Amino acid sequence: MAVMKFGGTSVGNARAMQQAIDLVVREKLNGAPLVVLSACSGITNKLVRLAEASGRSALDEALLLAGEVRQHHIDLTAELIQAPELQAELEAKVEEYVAGLEMLARGVDIVGELTERSKDTFCSFGELLSTTIFAAAMKEQGHDAEWLDVRRVMITDDNHGFARPLGDICRENAGAIISPLLDAGTIVITQGYIGAALNGRTTTLGRGGSDYSAALLGAWLNANAIQIWTDVDGVMTCDPRLVPEARSIRIMTFSEAAELAYLGAKVLHPDTIAPAVEKNIPVWVLNTWHPDAKGTLITDDTERLSGMSYGGLVKSIAVKKGQCIINVRSNRMLGRYGFMAELFGAFSRYGVSIEMISSSEVSVSVTVDDTCFSEELLQDLRVLGQVDIEHRVATVSVVGDNLRMSKGVAGRIFSSLRDVNLRMISQGASEINVGFVVEENDVERAVNTLHHEFFSGEETAGIFEKPAGTS
Repeated sequence: MAVMKFGGTSVGNARAMQQAIDLVVREKLNGAPLVVLSACSGITNKLVRLAEASGRSALDEALLLAGEVRQHHIDLTAELIQAPELQAELEAKVEEYVAGLEMLARGVDIVGELTERSKDTFCSFGELLSTTIFAAAMKEQGHDAEWLDVRRVMITDDNHGFARPLGDICRENAGAIISPLLDAGTIVITQGYIGAALNGRTTTLGRGGSDYSAALLGAWLNANAIQIWTDVDGVMTCDPRLVPEARSIRIMTFSEAAELAYLGAKVLHPDTIAPAVEKNIPVWVLNTWHPDAKGTLITDDTERLSGMSYGGLVKSIAVKKGQCIINVRSNRMLGRYGFMAELFGAFSRYGVSIEMISSSEVSVSVTVDDTCFSEELLQDLRVLGQVDIEHRVATVSVVGDNLRMSKGVAGRIFSSLRDVNLRMISQGASEINVGFVVEENDVERAVNTLHHEFFSGEETAGIFEKPAGTS
């Protein structure tokens, strides 16, 4: 049994939704799959704006956005559903959902405060609408499919906005509610991203949580594969917007994929990897529009990795823009203990996550998101030493198996970048990542140079491939 997760662009309109239905039907030949859907592309952002408008008592704006959500799904229903009776029934269901959305907006407007709990409820409507329409279309086309409210299964803590599942309860629910349907040959269609606390209140798993939902459900159901269907040909060697010659990666390890996710790759949510690793379930990243393309397989299966992955092989280049470097210089560091604890304690107090770090005897340089730190944090840091800030920089990370322990790789990286001004180099604990910082203006040149260095030869043919649809 496979879990098939479709992202927002894969269910964003009637044509995309029909393509996804066709893929589900094809997978049914191997056994009934569990289908996990995101909201239609753009809808979650619209729901967040709707919630925020309600919270600041801009009710007219909120209701206008609710009307846009209604119209999108009414249009989707009209295009996808053929039978007039079913179309009318589905439109009534859409109206019911949107009426609930509008009632919530009015309630928040009256109270004058948007809580995280209310925001979770706002955001849940996207997945509920997309799955309701998808399931109705599948049934109309004659397929044995059932819509399931995932909140019956995905029971979480009450940390609204970033809820974590209660594993034992969820595993039991999945076995009792989902397994019998799949065993009977019924395709189950459910929502990603959302869940419910023990008190029944709707929760969300955080943005990108649909991937996490799919992986968790796959682990609880002992799936033999987790398929992540997107609008790209798997994980790429680099962002194709930066490098038009970027290739798709045929196979990579769980560690490489997790590292890429944390370093800024957009395909996978970082938490997706953990449940799959726990059960050693292969994760496929596939292209909805080119379903016969090979995509990317993420696995730790040594047999499958044999000849396709080896120490020193660069797999991908990740970029994270919008960063800044904070340099702290202090003679207090020299031969003293406790300085680092004070330094990182300051970042922790203000909830600022450090991306990259480099240190010497009397200085520490870190990169953080350029918008996340405050003057109060800087004042705390100035107590420790002299503080300088460099804005408009980007982190660039070269990822591959056992890179730092492989002779010649670091030399190739930095030799190829001899004409690029490196603002910082980070030699972290990871053996699969070599990172550095450049000015944002140098990102495109640096990344294209690196990509040419490691991916232009023919020696890795079959490991990296041109994306489907390119000449």
